[in-house]
Amino acid sequence: MIIAPSLLAANFGKLAKEAERVGASGADWLHLDIMDGHFVPNISFGPAVVKTVRPLTKMFFDVHLMCSKPDNLLEPFVKAGASQMNVHVELGHHVTGLIWRIRSLGKKVGLAINPPTAISHVQPFLDQIDSLLIMTVNPGFGGQAFIYETLPKIQQAYEWRKERGLSFNIGVDGGVDFKTAIDCARAGADTFISGTTLFEQRNLRAAVKKLRKIFESNAPDPAPRETEALKESIS
Repeated sequence: MIIAPSLLAANFGKLAKEAERVGASGADWLHLDIMDGHFVPNISFGPAVVKTVRPLTKMFFDVHLMCSKPDNLLEPFVKAGASQMNVHVELGHHVTGLIWRIRSLGKKVGLAINPPTAISHVQPFLDQIDSLLIMTVNPGFGGQAFIYETLPKIQQAYEWRKERGLSFNIGVDGGVDFKTAIDCARAGADTFISGTTLFEQRNLRAAVKKLRKIFESNAPDPAPRETEALKESIS
C-alpha cells in the first residue's frame, strides 16, 4: 500500500518543518494539490513551492494538477521535482496528449476522476497509467466529508485491474480518515491520500502506522508476505 499525506493540510507557516515531518513519518509519497482557481474554485501553490520543498525530503512527489490547462505546467513541475503527475479525465480529448507528454518527460502518469464523472471514462486509459486517483470528495477544498457513493468506482477499478492483469495503483483522495479508509481498503484501494486526518496528529508516524494496519486487515487480497507464508504452510 501507499500512504500519501497531502501538503494542502499542512501548517503553511511551518512548511519546511511540515515537509520534514512527513519525510520522517514512514509515509511513502507526499501529495501536492495544485489548483488554478478555474478547474476548481480554489488556488493553492505552484512550482516554486514544490521546488522549495524538494530538497527537504527524498519522498516520491505525487503532483495532482486540478487545472484547466495542465499542459502549460507539466515541464515547470518536472523541473521543480515532481515524480508523478495526475491529470483529470474530465479534460476529455486532451487526456491522450497529456499522458504522452508526461511520459516523454520521464515521469509517472496518474489519471484522476471526480465524483460526478462515470468511471467508464477512465477505462480506455487504464493500460497507459501508473495510478488511478478516485476523488472521494469534490475537489477544491480540504476537510470535506467522504462521499460514500464513490465506493463502487473503487470496486469497479479493482475488478478491471484484476481482469486485465494491470498494475496501476488505485488511490482515494478526500475525506480519508481511519474509518473511511476501512471501506476504501475493502473496496480495493491501495493508495491513501489524507490531509487533515494525518496532519492534525501530533504523532504522524503513529498515524501512518495505523493506516497501514487498517489496509493490511481489510485489503481484498492478502499482503505478499501473507501469501508466501500460506504457500509455505501448504508445502
